[in-house]
Amino acid sequence: MPDQPRPVTEREITAPVALTLPDGRLNPEAVGWTRTPLVVTDGVGRGRRGRGRNKRWEYWAVTTPAHVVALVTSDIDYAAVHGLWLLDRRTGEAVAHDAIGVTGRSATLPGTLGAGPVRSRTKQVVIDVDEVAGGTRLRARGARIEVDVVAHRPEGHESLGVVVPWTDRLFQYTVKDVARPATGTIRLDGVAADVPAGESWATLDHGRGRWPYDVRWNWGAGAGRTDGRVIGIQVGGQWTDGTGTVENSLYVDGRLTKISEELVWDYDREDWLAPWSVTGETVDLTFTPFHLKRSVTDLKVFASRTHQCFGTWAGRVRDESGAWVRVADVVGWAEDVHNRW
Repeated sequence: MPDQPRPVTEREITAPVALTLPDGRLNPEAVGWTRTPLVVTDGVGRGRRGRGRNKRWEYWAVTTPAHVVALVTSDIDYAAVHGLWLLDRRTGEAVAHDAIGVTGRSATLPGTLGAGPVRSRTKQVVIDVDEVAGGTRLRARGARIEVDVVAHRPEGHESLGVVVPWTDRLFQYTVKDVARPATGTIRLDGVAADVPAGESWATLDHGRGRWPYDVRWNWGAGAGRTDGRVIGIQVGGQWTDGTGTVENSLYVDGRLTKISEELVWDYDREDWLAPWSVTGETVDLTFTPFHLKRSVTDLKVFASRTHQCFGTWAGRVRDESGAWVRVADVVGWAEDVHNRW
């Protein structure tokens, strides 16, 4: 990761474009960023091109004053990895339901974002994600957890889409859709808790691409209100370094400001709950954790080490007009991940 912020020059895409060429390689016209999902990714996971390297997933996280809930449906070509996780913010109790399934039978993912339902079907985890009028309905259940939440999509709401090119054969399209107002119900051991309107937020990490086997990344996101405005934070690092593309942005009342620089991440790998900093010419943020979620998987061909901290963001970020926007008490997460997959 850079020790100084590095500016990058990025192209905004404003019309629909296919991620892949007919032969399965990266379409160079797709490289850039978007304010709304415009990239068609139906070619990922079809045919023999890139077999074993194709990765497709939908990850949703919902933060409320009392809980954090996360659910994932993924197809990593040779397995399907599913998860449902809940943190009770008042007691600190965390509950996880995880499953690895046979891809074709346990995971249903649309070729392109929003083009169909998302399904996880295992004994441990059942997930249904469906587009509904005005938003996305998230339903999930495990032995102890049940979720039924709508991530609303306000009129004019923008989300960051980015195509990251490692080579013409290895590339990733990600949509980071933060600060979606959430309502609904969460149940833990049958006890229902409200997802209160105006205080609860959903974030989507949508991914379609072909990845290197060994990769590291940082991801940070958050949503909340500061000075009467809805603030969304989206920052990343490591995996995009040197590609000319970054996944950094600020949201104010649903409007996206693209941050075109590789940011500097500073945190203590010996003390994950110590404050993190993410800085650049237009970003000065401190993340203060209140919970560490540590996950380690080693299945030989597939191995993953994740340290994901949940906490609050504070500081300031420049918007597209050049004005500094204050960030205070914005709840979210920051993570350090190393995958061999």
